[in-house]
Amino acid sequence: MAKDVKGHNQYIGRWGEQYAEAYFAERGWIVLDRNVHTPYGELDLVIKQGDVLVFVEVKTRTTDSFGFPEMAVSSLKQTRLVQSAESYLQSHPDLSDLSWRIDVIAIQGAPRSKLVRVEWFKNAIG
Repeated sequence: MAKDVKGHNQYIGRWGEQYAEAYFAERGWIVLDRNVHTPYGELDLVIKQGDVLVFVEVKTRTTDSFGFPEMAVSSLKQTRLVQSAESYLQSHPDLSDLSWRIDVIAIQGAPRSKLVRVEWFKNAIG
């Protein structure tokens, strides 16, 4: 049973990341990277528009039974996101001139939902 739940959660998480990627692309953002593994954790999306670089944490839930998606970004997760972003920048010196921030995008819905709630928290972690 636990394996089925894990597989379902991974499926929903992947769908949420794809949804977020399309959401940003529709708004003119360029996706530079996705699912980047660093020594400190994973960066879901790295996007750019003009001279702004954004590291995006995507949180997806099908319901609010366990709280809103954005509530799942713990203080430990926030610390790891900052460390991951700094690690990414060290390995991409060509991006060092850009200003950067960490955003959270919260998605509530499911792959075949007619109604999907998206909330974008800019500069959510700093």
